[in-house]
Amino acid sequence: MKTVPITVEQMVFSDRTLRDFGMLRLAVVAPEHRVADVAFNVERMRECVEALTDEGCRLLVFPELGLTAYTCADLFFQPLLLQRAQDALFELAELTRSGLILVVGLPVAQGGRLFNCAAVLADGAILGVIPKTHLPNSAEFYDERWFSAAADVQEDILTWRGQTIPFGADLLFRCRQMPDCLLGVEICEDAWVAEPPSGRQALRGATLLVNLSASPETLGKADYRRDLVRMQSARCLAAYAYASAGPGESSTDLVFSGHGLIAENGVLLAESERFAFSSRWALADIDVERLVNERRRNNTFADAQTPAGRMIDFDFADTPVGPLCRPLSERPFVPAATADRKQRCQEIFALQTTGLARRLRHTGTKTAVIGISGGLDSTLALLVAVKAFDRLGLDRAGIRAVTMPGFGTTRRTHGNAETLAQGIGVTLQTVSIHAAVSGHFQDIGHPPDQHDLVFENAQARERTQILMDIANQTEGLVIGTGDLSELALGWCTYNADHMSMYGVNCGVPKTLVRYLVEWCAEEEFSGAVATTLHDICATPVSPELLPPDAAGDICQKTEEQVGPYLLHDFFLYHIVRLQFGPDKVFFLATTAFSGQFEAAEILHWLENFYRRFFSQQFKRSCLPDGPKVGSVALSPRGDWRMPSDASCTLWLERITVLRQTLGLNG
Repeated sequence: MKTVPITVEQMVFSDRTLRDFGMLRLAVVAPEHRVADVAFNVERMRECVEALTDEGCRLLVFPELGLTAYTCADLFFQPLLLQRAQDALFELAELTRSGLILVVGLPVAQGGRLFNCAAVLADGAILGVIPKTHLPNSAEFYDERWFSAAADVQEDILTWRGQTIPFGADLLFRCRQMPDCLLGVEICEDAWVAEPPSGRQALRGATLLVNLSASPETLGKADYRRDLVRMQSARCLAAYAYASAGPGESSTDLVFSGHGLIAENGVLLAESERFAFSSRWALADIDVERLVNERRRNNTFADAQTPAGRMIDFDFADTPVGPLCRPLSERPFVPAATADRKQRCQEIFALQTTGLARRLRHTGTKTAVIGISGGLDSTLALLVAVKAFDRLGLDRAGIRAVTMPGFGTTRRTHGNAETLAQGIGVTLQTVSIHAAVSGHFQDIGHPPDQHDLVFENAQARERTQILMDIANQTEGLVIGTGDLSELALGWCTYNADHMSMYGVNCGVPKTLVRYLVEWCAEEEFSGAVATTLHDICATPVSPELLPPDAAGDICQKTEEQVGPYLLHDFFLYHIVRLQFGPDKVFFLATTAFSGQFEAAEILHWLENFYRRFFSQQFKRSCLPDGPKVGSVALSPRGDWRMPSDASCTLWLERITVLRQTLGLNG
């Protein structure tokens, strides 16, 4: 008997559902089907419903005219076909009594006209029927031969089997259990026009847009369709689910592939296999909370909202928490695809170097001063400065790379700093801080063997004083090296490494810093420089303010004190960029790092992140200038404005509740 391992998130959140975290699992389906064989098509749909219900899907979207097939042509005028499709709709509606929502395509007769429609089924009933707004009538398309457009609807109801069913393109569908989950429906060509109905639906509040399509394949069309779906989801700040008819359609003149796509705010979450004769689908977990948060942050979207139209409520069943059906990266700041690496790194360097080059041009200086330690951050800052000087046609010798060995400096880091500076052709200068800091300790009466905060910060402030004074001597700029992760945690000494004349790394989190330096080692440099860069990446992150161990190795490791940057960058992205609360951040982290970190450890460092993030805002409130690089920035002049004395009690209370509820030790 095969056993399935229980994941961390299943153990910790065994009593929670996706809806608790603002999510809904949906599928776009291309069932096996036959032209005009309604009974066969219904049975295949039923099989898909059963299979996907077992997968936890609660919303299933089927293709355009899926009950009859899209290529029935003049058979659409046959009353028998129309009536059988209507009867089949009631059969499918019965499947939704278990808490499902189905969106199904069929031809509908009303007022002496035919309409190409989508029906929304839930709660065992037909909730509403939406006619197609735009009818293509060129090239291979002849929709106007059989159908009328939504604008031609004369009555806004259908009367079937004595039931009154809302009818029209103005319908939206709202989930009672998750009111922010609003469903808007459009059909095929509606997505390809200049002003798709889904745009208006989004402005009315629809967060989930679905398209029932029968889009034939031609060379290159799949890529175009993929981009169309992604970009419509981005423009609408919504999820967009696209279900297209498969190769069971008539191949008299065309071939259909069953291309299913699910996108969310510009990101493709799932895509189905094309050209399969058997039933195929793609499924994904849509994060409705994320979409709502995006819209709240976007005032231009809010300004354009138009609340007109009819709203129909429905219920859906919960999906128990388990492995998520959506991309979830351990490193949200780092590109997942290796193919994107070169382009992404070049773009980041372009942002950093352009910002620095602009500042150098403005000030007219030809000298940059950088304190280098042999660590990741100062290495990246040095490489950025080199590229900026190259762009401006300035001599690299104008870059003064200053090493300032102190009480915690090791041979490894100091050697790497020197080798790197010499290898890339900048001016290397060494200024020991031992005597100056020792004299300072004597001046203020601090015991030199008392390795406390004073011992550490005095070294950091002495180094900053040296850099500032050398900059004055050379009419240069001090280039800051601190990164975004350190700013989030406040892991910098106030008015020391916290301060510079331009901070090139302020928009780059630690996980991305390492990624960039590794890329430089592999793509931009060779020989001794590349070897040095690789060793820098392999060196433990440390401020090197405490003396080395007996072997002369680093004993003060940053991540042992503040926590793994892998976790903190994950927290930073989901808390600041996506505005998620502690419960959801913890849930996502336990999912992303299952098998890598224990749940109790994740919760411990999450609490640590909140405490530091709130308490250290005063350092971010007076940051030097520096370029925004990604979607998260903490500049008080730009993305992040927060009182330095804001309380984190609300967030810490949730951490306490989580710990108590889940029985996790601190």
